[in-house]
This record gives sequence, structure tokens and C-alpha cells, in this order.
Amino acid sequence: MSKDAKHKHKHDDVATAFGIDIGGSGIKGAPVDLSSGEFVGERVRIPTPRPATPEAVARTVAEVVDSFDLHKHVPIGVTFPAVILHGVAQSAANVDDAWIGTDVAATVGEATGRRVLAVNDADAAGYAEVAYGAAKDVPGVVLVVTLGTGIGSALVVDGVLVPNTELGHLEIDGHDAESRASDAARDREDLSFEQWAQRLQRYFSVVENLFWPDLIVVGGGVSKKHEQFLPLLDLRTRIVPAGLRNAAGIVGAARLAALGGPV
Repeated sequence: MSKDAKHKHKHDDVATAFGIDIGGSGIKGAPVDLSSGEFVGERVRIPTPRPATPEAVARTVAEVVDSFDLHKHVPIGVTFPAVILHGVAQSAANVDDAWIGTDVAATVGEATGRRVLAVNDADAAGYAEVAYGAAKDVPGVVLVVTLGTGIGSALVVDGVLVPNTELGHLEIDGHDAESRASDAARDREDLSFEQWAQRLQRYFSVVENLFWPDLIVVGGGVSKKHEQFLPLLDLRTRIVPAGLRNAAGIVGAARLAALGGPV
């Protein structure tokens, strides 16, 4: 994409940060107004390179960043589909295994010439829901669960993110939870929403007994159909659909980058 692309805008307001969502099929980015959590201008999406090696992905991220005229001090946050410890990927989902042990923040930072914060994708999306979405102004313990190819989770306590909870991998009734209760499992086994809700009931019952959250927020693409399954659940915890949908990762990464990390 050329630097004079139509997306190019000047974003040097201190209330702006840039978020990038690195996924298995696409790398998306946009500047975010930190006061509202809304995009400043149109989101840019570039297909994830194949193979999705660290060098190739970092170059693509730089291409996304360079399509905007960002001031050098604008914070950059990237989501990544992996456990992230101190910027380093400990796993790799839908990207090349070469990422395991790679410092995501440093690799992307070198390619972009900027200081970068890296965060797990579910953590970024969950944090955005607390800051701007369905869990805004909710005190106490908030659990955000994304139902998709797997089950992602984010635990936020009084506004502070507890990173890398990986609650989709709880073992429940002898199964990895996401192998039975993810949206992919619903699709794979051709389950009705009623049948799937029984599995979700079991999953969320275990989770609420472990964490006693004040609110559960359900995200992922299937949350658009929340009226077909959330009312079927019988939990003591209030459970609501996510508010930011597919913007959440970008928004959460941007806000966390501006704050300097999970705080």
C-alpha cells in the first residue's frame, strides 16, 4: 500500500494510540481515540503472509502502520494469538511455529522503528470490553470469554488485567473445554443452539465456581447470535454479549500500549 493511500491521516494527538490485530487470516490496524475507544479513520487490513513467519508478519505490520501518518510518539499495541510473557510468545496458534520463543514486541518494534507492546489477543479484546464496551464501569471481577475456533479468556479485576488465563483449556469431564464448547465444536458437530447451550452451561458453571465473577461477557463472531443461546443458560452470574465485536482487539491493544502494559 502506498504512503499516499486514502487511509493516510495525521494522528499526533496524545489521546490517540495505534492498535494492530494479528490474526491467522488478516493483519488489521487502526488509530484509536483513547477517550471513546473508537477508530480514528478507516481500518486497514492486509492478508496474513504465508508462511506467517516472524519476519514476514513484522513486515506486514510495518506496512499497516506506514499506511497512516503516525507521529513517532504514538503508542503501538499488537495482539497476538499466543500466550505472551514479557513480550515473548510461548505458543503459536494459526501462525508459524517459529514464533515460539520469539520476542513479538521487539520483532515488530524493529520492523516498524517504534516501541511496541504485545498482548494476547483474547486479553486485548477483553480489556477493551472493560474499558469501553459491555463491562464498562463494572467493578470487581469481570471475565470475558471469546467463543470461536477455540475459547479465549480475559480476566480483569477492578480494571487490572490478569494476563494469559487460557481458560479455554480447562479440563472438564475429561475433555479440553474448547474441544467441546467452542463455536468451532458447535459447527463441526452440527449442534443446535440448544445442544450447544448445554455444553456452555457446563463450561460456564465450572468457570463461575472457580472465579465467582461479577460479570461474564461473551465475545467472538457467534456473539451476534447471542439471543439464540445466552437466554438458555442458567447461571448465578450475569452474562451479556460483547459490545465491541471485531474492533475489540485493536482497541484493547491500543489502550494497553498507551498505558504501558496490563495495569
